[in-house]
Amino acid sequence: MTGASLPLEGVRVADISNFLAGPMISMFLGDYGAEVVKVENPSRGDEMRFWGENKDGVGLYYKVVNRNKKSITADLRTPLGVEIVKRLVRTADVVVENYRPGTLERWGLGYDVLSAINPGIVMTRITGFGQTGPYSHKPGFGTLAEGFAGYAYITGYPDRPPLLPGFGLADSTTGLAGAFLTMVALFDRVKRGGKGQVVDLAIYEPLFTLLGPQVVNYDQLGLVQERNGSRLPFTAPRNTFRTRDGKWVSIAGSAQSIFERICRALDVPHLITDPRFLDNRVRMKHVTELEETMQRAIERFDLDELLQRFDKHEAAVAPVNNVAQIFEDPHYAARQNITAVNDPELGGPLRMQNVVGTFSRTPGAIRRAGPTLGEHNRDVLVGELGFSEDELRAAGLPLDAA
Repeated sequence: MTGASLPLEGVRVADISNFLAGPMISMFLGDYGAEVVKVENPSRGDEMRFWGENKDGVGLYYKVVNRNKKSITADLRTPLGVEIVKRLVRTADVVVENYRPGTLERWGLGYDVLSAINPGIVMTRITGFGQTGPYSHKPGFGTLAEGFAGYAYITGYPDRPPLLPGFGLADSTTGLAGAFLTMVALFDRVKRGGKGQVVDLAIYEPLFTLLGPQVVNYDQLGLVQERNGSRLPFTAPRNTFRTRDGKWVSIAGSAQSIFERICRALDVPHLITDPRFLDNRVRMKHVTELEETMQRAIERFDLDELLQRFDKHEAAVAPVNNVAQIFEDPHYAARQNITAVNDPELGGPLRMQNVVGTFSRTPGAIRRAGPTLGEHNRDVLVGELGFSEDELRAAGLPLDAA
């Protein structure tokens, strides 16, 4: 960190969400300086503490998604928990929540209540299917959204079942979109008199928007995109190919100039003038023959040699990296895409993905990894919100980190 001010310094976020999509929204905001107070259930905390791999019982992915945040504990089903949130909202700019529609209202924490306390509050609400519509009452999360949005249907091979992604794709895209929409609402508040509003975002919606031209193609042409492996229905070549040493590369040649450079890099310049491959639309009709020919050419080279040849011809290619390769890649290192954060709970540095994007004047920064459960109870609940130690102890809320 350079010592420059972070662009969202002074923005306060009360994060009462859990799992992945909601916490990713506040993660992105916290990366750029927002003060994020994460409210967790006193008994177990965010269930993400128990997701995936752990080290010495400490959930590793929780440390990433909840970086730059403070943790306090409150049971929102109790009068004390409700009061804690209400006091947080007094000075907050944003509330992020991902309970099923109607849950916060039953607890006395609906937008009507919170906006009466703070008319400027932006309430970002994340649910599986949104606050309205016939499915709004249904439980929903990322895996369901990946099917519902249409992603799984087009992913995989024609003769095999639809595939779900190997990570939380719908939740992650919701995190990005939710952070953007929250900032839009904050910008609107600044421009139009200081009044907040509700951001209603369903987890399936960002992924549905990102799924390419399916809607317009169906509307205008009646086309339904089917599974076709790594191929795209609008450009060729586009696939992964195996090198001689058993590595993989991804190649796309949608622009005619790029396709011609690929052919020269592979020592198959005759493909440029082959009637089957003269332009993209013709190549789409003969994509199987094209890719079989390219695979035979590619498997004559080891990965490093192939990459050098493509660089020489300014042709487009990238290795299909696993995470071990990413750790060794000089470009990732130069861009500082992985950073080390000291974490007392794990007893040393923890490496994770760095802040997304680079600002020339006010860059974001990761100041700390995800907190221990209730680590900031004393600072926030007593020091900021004015609760007494006795009433917190009576409610079973620890004053010091577990």
